[in-house]
Amino acid sequence: MKVPLFDFQQDALDMMHTKLTQAQPFASVDNPQAISFSAPTGSGKTIVMTALFEDIFFGEPGFEPQPDAVILWISDMPELNKQTQLKIEGKSDRIRVRQLVTIDSNFDAERLAGGHIYFINTQKLGSDKLLTREGDSRQHTLWETLTNTAKSAPDRFYVVIDEAHRGMLRTDREAKTAQTILQKFLLGSEQDGLCRMPLVLGMTATPRRFEGLLAGTIHTVHKVYVPAEDVRESGLIKDRILIHFPESGGQSEMTLLAEAAKRWQVMQERWAGYCQSEGIEIVHPILVIQVEDGTDKILTRTDLNSALSTLENATERPLRAGEVAHAFHDSGEIQVGNRSVRHIEASRIEDDPEVNVVLFKMSLSTGWDCPRAEVMMSFRRAQDHTYIAQLLGRMVRTPLAHRVEKDAALNDVHLYLPHYDEETVNAVIQDLKNVEDVPPTETGVSRELVTLQRRKGTEAIFEAMKDLVTYRVNAVRRQSALRRLMGLGRGLAHDRIDEKAQEQVTQEIVTWMIEQVQRLHEAGDFEDRAKQITGVDLRTIALHGTIVAESKTAYTIDAALADIERHFAQAGRRLSNGLHMEYWRARREQDATAVKVEIIVLSQNHEGMTSLEQLAEDEFNRLYEQHKREIAQLGEQRRKHYNNLRLAAAAPETIPWILPESIPFKRTPKAPVFEKHLYLEEDNTFRANLGTWEKGVLEEELADLSVVAWLRNVVRQRWSLEIPYRDGGEVKPMFPDLVIVRQDAKGFQFDILEPHDPSRKDNAVKAVGLAEFAEKHWHLFGRIQLIRKQRAPDGQDHYYRLDLGKETVRKKVLPIKSNDELDRIFDQEAKVK
Repeated sequence: MKVPLFDFQQDALDMMHTKLTQAQPFASVDNPQAISFSAPTGSGKTIVMTALFEDIFFGEPGFEPQPDAVILWISDMPELNKQTQLKIEGKSDRIRVRQLVTIDSNFDAERLAGGHIYFINTQKLGSDKLLTREGDSRQHTLWETLTNTAKSAPDRFYVVIDEAHRGMLRTDREAKTAQTILQKFLLGSEQDGLCRMPLVLGMTATPRRFEGLLAGTIHTVHKVYVPAEDVRESGLIKDRILIHFPESGGQSEMTLLAEAAKRWQVMQERWAGYCQSEGIEIVHPILVIQVEDGTDKILTRTDLNSALSTLENATERPLRAGEVAHAFHDSGEIQVGNRSVRHIEASRIEDDPEVNVVLFKMSLSTGWDCPRAEVMMSFRRAQDHTYIAQLLGRMVRTPLAHRVEKDAALNDVHLYLPHYDEETVNAVIQDLKNVEDVPPTETGVSRELVTLQRRKGTEAIFEAMKDLVTYRVNAVRRQSALRRLMGLGRGLAHDRIDEKAQEQVTQEIVTWMIEQVQRLHEAGDFEDRAKQITGVDLRTIALHGTIVAESKTAYTIDAALADIERHFAQAGRRLSNGLHMEYWRARREQDATAVKVEIIVLSQNHEGMTSLEQLAEDEFNRLYEQHKREIAQLGEQRRKHYNNLRLAAAAPETIPWILPESIPFKRTPKAPVFEKHLYLEEDNTFRANLGTWEKGVLEEELADLSVVAWLRNVVRQRWSLEIPYRDGGEVKPMFPDLVIVRQDAKGFQFDILEPHDPSRKDNAVKAVGLAEFAEKHWHLFGRIQLIRKQRAPDGQDHYYRLDLGKETVRKKVLPIKSNDELDRIFDQEAKVK
């Protein structure tokens, strides 16, 4: 693949491997198998399928290649097939353009050729279409072609139904009269001479309809499911949809359009600033305006001339020629006042750099994706909210295919609804929770979902925080240490931190590999292992009538070179990054086949691979520590690359705790105001809905004159302070509620405070986790306190603090196993502030 998969996509791919491996041996016309692959809108299902196609044709460790496999991709529309074809061409580095074949009306073959991906849409498969009719010029109908292919290669013919929920709902009446075209692939059609397809993959945002249809058939169903939370965490889709609407009724549509235009202008400025700081091509956000329907005499009831004038007044500049376009299906270029507004196909909006404002009516065409569309204004009435939800489902892809950490505002989509009230806005929010049409993005009103900026005057505090560290538990998919070390070396060379790093790392690993092979030779294990690869033991059985006589002598033949090459390729995938070829080149003076056998033996030797992993782990840590200051100076995405390499280790690792310029935050409109927070809203206040204990502890802290700032450490945010702890053998994350900043003559001190209910079962394990964190990082933080509210001797409730920053306290906490032990330590060591 030309692009790396996100962790959740790789997990889905691995699960597809597993399910296909289970299904293939049983797939036949009489025992059809179905894979239901469901993932939320925006998750990159086509990318996962492209990676799967590569693995089908070329193989992966544990997943045998099928170079003669046939793949048939079915969708509702030719445009969808074209988009899919282009995605496969653009993302795959192993599938060639000549392997991608569109089936047109002239197609005529006995069976589909192996090694190809065919595309067909249902519009070409009606009973009146050329592909499905017999005639003098046609030797085979497409139904016959598919049947012949299915019967000749049932375990190598993959029928992929794109958006499997489309066109598949069977009512009783429909079941009695006719089967839909897509149902024919699943159920077969004796009338058409089409057998059941033995191996079907349904790709869909929601599995309900596809699996409901299969429930009435003889298919064995294998399910692959991508959780919505995994897609949110990846950053492929926007974090939030913010809905703006008037508090009271009235004619406010042009007023809200002006606000939408100002928001669009702000987004333009923020994107330009971010892209320039990162040294990447500037993203130009689009304002999408949904207008009302028209009549027989007028194009739309919305006053387009007033709308465009409002845009110009709000942005304080004239609209440029070609900047505004419309996607009305029934019109070409239109005249709006003295402006010409051109027509544009929905599929071309994203890639047209001149388009900044798009007008449309109901919904844009199926399959339309426009990550640049970040602000939407709708003139439509509340009864049209379903169409708004469907459109927003196409708008929430992130323009850069990743989350922007530095500026939280760039992870938002804004929706302006002048003709809605609180009740109808809530209906929109409910529609936006429908994963069939909309990605799993947080949705709420702009009065609650806000963006906080760094408080002015806190520059010195943030500068001092650069030395602090955090953990990210299970944030990325684990990788082998060899893969991580090669990635680090390649990254250091790419970023010109150490231009020889990749070469030196590669040479070092090859040296280790040579040493491990030598160890196998010296231990006397190598020859026996090599014979298992280079030779095949055979025994002969003779039949004399009904009597079986087995020969007593066995003999060995040499393994075919093709088999050795296959094992060599598998070894390369285990080692990763072409290390098998680097080893082969380093020993090019030796016999080529013998060197390949060495690689195969090493890759299959547990002790040797374990040694390589430990050496790579140690070298990774040494190199990272050596260059971490230079890494910290890189742009956002490059820093993230190194963080992900570090976090992919088997055990939790630290990364620098770098807080962004702005953060997303949610609170109620009437939440209380608190002083000295590190981040503030636009009106220079901080409002938050704190729990009773959090509020009480914070009030004690703010009464201390040495406290100059604090942070509400929100759970599971990309910027949060995160600490690992172990619970029942599983590593989990915790997010202490408060980070307090104190200042003294020596500078700033950063305290971690965690008010925690003693009745919870996780008290002891979290206390141990805090103690382990303090044991490693006591020099970076001041107080690290677990806090309880309990009755004091004076008869009053007070907040008792167990300070794990103190060595004497944490030495007592580290070995505990139960909450009772923690309670006794609290009674002995906890203090009131």
